[in-house]
Amino acid sequence: MALEKRKRAERKKLLFVVNTLGRAGAETALLELLKKLDGREYRLFLYVIMGQGEMAGELPSHVKLLNPRFSRCSVLEKKGKRVMVRTILSAFFRNGGCLDKLCFILKNLAAMRKKGIFQPDKLLWRMLSDGAHRFDVKFDMAVAYLEGASAYYVAEHVKADKKCAFVHIDYESAGYTREMDQGCWERFDRIFTVSDEVKSHFLAFYPEYAPKTDTFHNLIDQEAVRNRAKEGSGFRDGYPGARLLTVGRLTYQKAYDIAIDAMGLLKTSGCRARWYVLGEGDQRAALEKKIAAAGLEEDFVLLGAVTNPFPYYVQTDLYIHATRFEGKSIAIQEAQTLGCTVIASDCNGNREQITDGVDGILCELAPRAIADSIAALLKDEDRRKRLGQEAAKKTTAQKEEIQKLLRVLE
Repeated sequence: MALEKRKRAERKKLLFVVNTLGRAGAETALLELLKKLDGREYRLFLYVIMGQGEMAGELPSHVKLLNPRFSRCSVLEKKGKRVMVRTILSAFFRNGGCLDKLCFILKNLAAMRKKGIFQPDKLLWRMLSDGAHRFDVKFDMAVAYLEGASAYYVAEHVKADKKCAFVHIDYESAGYTREMDQGCWERFDRIFTVSDEVKSHFLAFYPEYAPKTDTFHNLIDQEAVRNRAKEGSGFRDGYPGARLLTVGRLTYQKAYDIAIDAMGLLKTSGCRARWYVLGEGDQRAALEKKIAAAGLEEDFVLLGAVTNPFPYYVQTDLYIHATRFEGKSIAIQEAQTLGCTVIASDCNGNREQITDGVDGILCELAPRAIADSIAALLKDEDRRKRLGQEAAKKTTAQKEEIQKLLRVLE
């Protein structure tokens, strides 16, 4: 008994920090990583900057959530938005420095206006980091699993022998700047990017960190994905034509405005297809307005977020992932695991996951190019099946990736 207690006391303490636990790709990959880490060997802790997210119920039992209070409301729900506003206000006043926080927001707001791009989340991340809860405990390793508030918080407000950070997106395209970061990356022992292209773009922005930057591919449990695809009913509308599917948040990055135009071209050409989207986001109202204006209410359907998207994957004829930029898409990995034929825009991240004409199709992010690619594959069933079969052969390495992270402890 005494030996067992000593072993528990000797376990290394690992802290993971994430912005929210909403239903999205990076958060899904984080939960998968936490599931794979041995709770008997490591003491695992999680802190969520925003203190909310609907995926909290899926947190492994061997991971301790450090938030004093936590809401399982989505940041996209009405109630969740109220919680988010309270969190932002609390962060502004917590830990002092209100004037510095305000000056940072105003300075970067002016820079955004000069560029003609307004991204409120980028303005708030540092304030949320500075106003987040602080912990006296020292960790053996702290991991910022997302850029933004998580990275700022771990870099500046966490005590740890080793610090790591993950980058999931095309850094500059996502709107980050050196002025926002304020040298935070200097404080990390290791920086992991989720794809080689994300690494290339990050190092174009921060070439000085090349020696400590490596690639760490997102983890998915392919067997669990296949098993969950057998659960639930999926589509319930009895639609007799071809089904097109996209899974992802309703955000500018995902380019649904272009997808709607592509669907309009398909309908005009007489193609019998219906395009479904699984996901929620701040662009829902604008997209619904565009869908209605185009007369596509029965053709481009926003189904909202679902807890189990996998039956939908296996019931679709084509999976479409036409995005403006990407890190490494969990949705594409899931679609490939289930043997879907994937059409994706030829952008960062997507081109690393798809070999054009071998296990999927890459096309220009333009309505006509997307519509033509869809129409061509719907007409060629043999090619469609062949591409899906090749996609299903792809496997994800798990142990090798996890060891990259754990080696930082050595």
